[in-house]
Amino acid sequence: MTSAGTGGARRAAVPRSAPVALVTGASRGLGLALARALATDGWQLVITARGAAELASAAADLAAVTRVVALPGSVVDDDHRAHLAGAAEELGGASLLVNNAGTLNGAPGPGGQPLPRLADFPLPGLLETFEVNTFAPIALTQLVLPQLRAHAGAVLNVSSEAAVVPYRGWGGYGASKAALDLAGDVLAREEPELRVWSVDPGSMRTRMLQEAGPGEDVSGAPLPERVAPALLGLLRDRRPSGRYRAEDLAGR
Repeated sequence: MTSAGTGGARRAAVPRSAPVALVTGASRGLGLALARALATDGWQLVITARGAAELASAAADLAAVTRVVALPGSVVDDDHRAHLAGAAEELGGASLLVNNAGTLNGAPGPGGQPLPRLADFPLPGLLETFEVNTFAPIALTQLVLPQLRAHAGAVLNVSSEAAVVPYRGWGGYGASKAALDLAGDVLAREEPELRVWSVDPGSMRTRMLQEAGPGEDVSGAPLPERVAPALLGLLRDRRPSGRYRAEDLAGR
């Protein structure tokens, strides 16, 4: 466990009573942008991602603003999810869970066809896609639910337009996000004291977008830092549970 906010000249003075957010996929892209926005708003953080070096760099920056615990690992790992829930509990219990970690096709590393047609989708990759995008968020939510209940908290599941629009090549990814959307809707009915949001952030200038279209120019897409405030508006306004699009939340 790495606690980036417990020592050094950059340690941030944050009250132990400050709310706690657990953010997955927080080393870059939208996850990091959300973590930064939450830190600025006074939240303590538990962050995770598979890349240890990138996560450590993100934690070092965030530690200048807030108390942050960084735990590298995969959300599909049972023990890792338990460590994340335990770390949030040690900080006072999570008031917010952001299920942002995701994979396009379950394949490790770059290269190859990033978005295979369903007819050609290798089943091990399809299984991994659902494990990362659907099963792991549900499993982590189960672990953190007692904390969320205690704080009348919220779950923010990062979804996609591909969950509701049948784009060619996006079948595996879109189906996994659609399943997560439905699970979120059911959870909202079963846990009416919580807020459960599924949010389509739209296209963003991220590594994932570039991997989805190798060679395409993604420079016109907005940076995640422009999208994060709209998503966190759900939290500040405590909007009803449901599915939202970032462009609607931003009033565009």
